[in-house]
Order: sequence, then structure tokens, then C-alpha cells
Amino acid sequence: MRTIAPGVAALLLLAGNAQAGDTPVVPRFTEETQGSGIDSVYTGEWQYMVGGGVAAFDCNGDGFEDVLIAGGEKPATFYVNRSSKGGELKFEKQRSGLEFDAVTGAYPIDIDGDGIMDVVVLRVGENIVMKGTGNCQFTRANEAWGFAGGDGWSTAYAAEWEKGSDWPTIAIGNYIDRTQELEPWGSCTPNVLQRPKQGGKGFAAPIELKPSYCPLSMLFTDWNNSGTADLRVADDREYYEGGQEQMWQVRPGQPPKLYTKDDGWAYLRIWGMGLAGYDLDGDGYQEYAITSMADNKLQTLKDPPKDGSAPRPTFKDVAWPKGVTAHRPFEGSDLRPSTAWHVDFQDVNNDGLADLFIAKGNVSEMPDFAMKDPNNLLVQGKDGKFIEMADKAGVDSTATSRGAALVDFNLDGLVDLIVVNRNSPTQVWRNVTQGAGNWVEARLAEPGANVDAIGAMVEVKTPLGRQTREVVSGGGHVSGQAGWLHFGIGDARNAEIRVRWPGEDWSKPYAVEAGEFAILDKSSTTATAWSPPR
Repeated sequence: MRTIAPGVAALLLLAGNAQAGDTPVVPRFTEETQGSGIDSVYTGEWQYMVGGGVAAFDCNGDGFEDVLIAGGEKPATFYVNRSSKGGELKFEKQRSGLEFDAVTGAYPIDIDGDGIMDVVVLRVGENIVMKGTGNCQFTRANEAWGFAGGDGWSTAYAAEWEKGSDWPTIAIGNYIDRTQELEPWGSCTPNVLQRPKQGGKGFAAPIELKPSYCPLSMLFTDWNNSGTADLRVADDREYYEGGQEQMWQVRPGQPPKLYTKDDGWAYLRIWGMGLAGYDLDGDGYQEYAITSMADNKLQTLKDPPKDGSAPRPTFKDVAWPKGVTAHRPFEGSDLRPSTAWHVDFQDVNNDGLADLFIAKGNVSEMPDFAMKDPNNLLVQGKDGKFIEMADKAGVDSTATSRGAALVDFNLDGLVDLIVVNRNSPTQVWRNVTQGAGNWVEARLAEPGANVDAIGAMVEVKTPLGRQTREVVSGGGHVSGQAGWLHFGIGDARNAEIRVRWPGEDWSKPYAVEAGEFAILDKSSTTATAWSPPR
């Protein structure tokens, strides 16, 4: 039995019986594409049938997250966030140094630990690491940091700090051999792992992760609560031969090792396109959403041990009983199977329960799959099952969607939405939900190299229960986010937040008030309240 600490008990008494209702509050979004200032289009055929990502991160220190949107054949576009707290979403196009062509997606990460965000740009051709120099300006760092950009068709990324390292480990997922347009099947090119070089900052020579099966998403994640992350890989069965979904064991000082059937890894072949993790049931282990063509997966550990022993990497699919298969369009007359891409767990109505967004869109007029394929917004109820509300929320676009960002862009405590579409304009929605619950947002700060505490676990406790999410760099579909961690807390007036800092045990709880932006510094035992500057 889990005991409740005195501080938590006091918190429960203070907040009373606040709970989400039996029927979730219906989220509401208003589309603000036309007046937002964002006019980006992800264009191109063949080599741009996958990809189409957006990176969201604050690069000028005002707390509002700016965005970089992939352009495919056209140059990528960078936008400074000019929104004000609670106002309409406003962005301004600005030259940043990130305006490369052939970009499929991007992920923000502070590689050198200087407190200024850097960006890994995925491309058809050479990938490029861009060092942030301040005020949303960036300069190429491949040579200075020893980053091997390659010359592939890159469609996945993940990063972590291995224990004891002052430099991140970066995994890059590569798709098919783009020279084999007429016969691409079986031409998956090698994924690579770039670890820190010995005795200094920078990357060592890349290690090929073989076999490679055309991934469209990667995620370093601590699936077993060991304090060490492994690399999950979502692979596209359309082009591999003899492949399956993968997970690599990555341990400091050891070569990567693929989990196999003997370890408990279950054979699964899908059109793996996106990855996201969240502890949905409060058991301390994450569930993983994996998008695909036709039915999507929601995996949970099968028979996790109750005696404290290490679990085996054996997962079972619970997508059907949870209501998240999203295997065909939920509205309209097209009954053919769906095609799903970006996926993310976020609480869009602030009831303390993580909801699930899935971006949808046909690959390239594939006749066996739906052409009018609305995005999904699956809202979680108190029973742990999800209800489709994209139509009621107003985000059921049938454009050919790819990447997305679910971020509180105007810092009003409600998660907004940007969706990148292939060959049509990027769309922008502001969350205007009436009757939404309270919220807290947190940002981690850790002394040393891993300043944003990538790999940390963050736990929020309120009378509604416990929410736990991992701080990651990777996943989704070619779309990364670095900034505020958002938690809905229902009717609670305050919350307690604990952090399991990378490689360490859980911290003592930080006390945070509802509606507060809290900076949680590892060197301090109290949260620092922050307010938007406008």
C-alpha cells in the first residue's frame, strides 16, 4: 500500500473534493491561421511524402515559444512569437540562419549547455546542427562539434545525456535510399548513433544501428524506471524487409544492443510513424502511443512486477479498450483506413487527465487509404477511456497533416495547436475552452551540461491523483518542443511537484500554486514563480 506523506494529506484537505466530471469538459479551439502571421507550406513530392515538422522553443528569453516550420522543397521558415498573455496568437517571420531547403523536421536542444537553445535540423541530404548565439540567431556547428550530417533521407531523431557525460548522445533515423525511387522496397538506410567523444566536448564518429528499418520516429525513454533510457524506434513496414518495431538498449561505455524475443520484446510490424509516452494510469510506468496506417497502438507493460524487480520489455496493446485505435475517419463518408503521423499527450481541458492528439493525412494519394482524414483529438475520461472530440473542438481539419506542436503559445494556461500540412498552409488554433480546469506549468533547470534536465521525470500531485511525464528530446513525427511542461489540475488550488533528476532519486516536493509558471531549479528546494512579460 502506498502511504501518503503529511504534506500531501494537507494538500488534499486544502483542495477539497475537486475532481473532473464524469463527462469531460469539451475543449474548444478557434482557428487563427489567417491573422497569426504564419504562412508556411510544406511542399514537395517523393522525398517529402513523409516529414513536415515544426519545432517550438524559446530563443529570445521572453518565455513565449517561437517556431521553426519545415518547408520541404522550399526553405524552412522561422517565426518569433509576438503573442501576449491570453491574447490572439501572433507570430512574426524573422531571418534566423535556420532557413535551409530540404528540411523534413527539427528538434530544439541545448547541446553545449550554455543556456541558449540549439537546433538539430533534419534534411533530405546533410543534417545540420545549428548553435544558438542569442536573440534567435543560429550558426552552423557541424565541424566545430564533430557532428556527422550524412547524406541520407532523415526522418527521426532522439537525444539523451548518458550518465556521466557532459555532451548529449544523438540518434538519427534514416529512411529509404532516395535514389531508388522506382524500386524503394528493401532499401532502408542505416540509422546512426553519435555519442560524445572521449575527453572533451563534441561528438565521436557515428555508430550504425543495424538492422535499420526505415524509422519515422525515435524516442529515448526510461520505460522501466531504471533511471537509464533506452531507444524506442517506430519503423515503417511499407519499405523494410524482415523488419519490426525496435528498442535498443543503450548503456554508457557499451555498444548498443537490440532487445530481442529472448529479452521479452514482442514482435510487431506496423507502419510506425509517431511515438509519444505518458504514464496514463499512475502505476509509475509509461504507456506509449504509436501511430500507423490503419489502427494505432497504445502499449502498456504486460504484467509489471509488484515485488520491485526489473520488468521485461514486454508490452500489450490496449488501444481498443481505451478507444484510441483511430483506425478510420470518425466523420465523413470515406470509410477507408486512416494514415496517422504526429502524436502527443497533452491535457487540453485542464481536468488533470492527459488527452491525445493525432495528425492525419494520406501519404500521397494512396488509393487504399482515406483521402479526407480528419485529425483526432481524443479526450480522456475519468474511466481512462478516450472520447473523440476533434469535431466539437474545431480541430478536425482534413488537410494532409504531418507534424504538429501542442504548446501554450500565449501563456494563458491552455494548450494551443499548430499543425503542418503537406502541400497546403500550416494551420494555427488557439485554445479558448470555457470551463477548463486550473493548471500549472513548470520548467526545469539543472546545473552542468544537461541544463534542461533531458531524461528527468516530473510528477504532479493533486487531489485528482498523480500525473507523471518524462522530459524528452525526440518522438512525435519530426517535431520537437522544448519549454514549459503543462499540467491541468482540475479544481485544485495548488499542487506538489517532484522531480526525478537524471540519474538520481526523486526530489522533495516543490509547492506550486494554481495558475503559476514555476521554475524548478535542482539547486533549490523551492519553486521560483515566473510571470509573462506581456
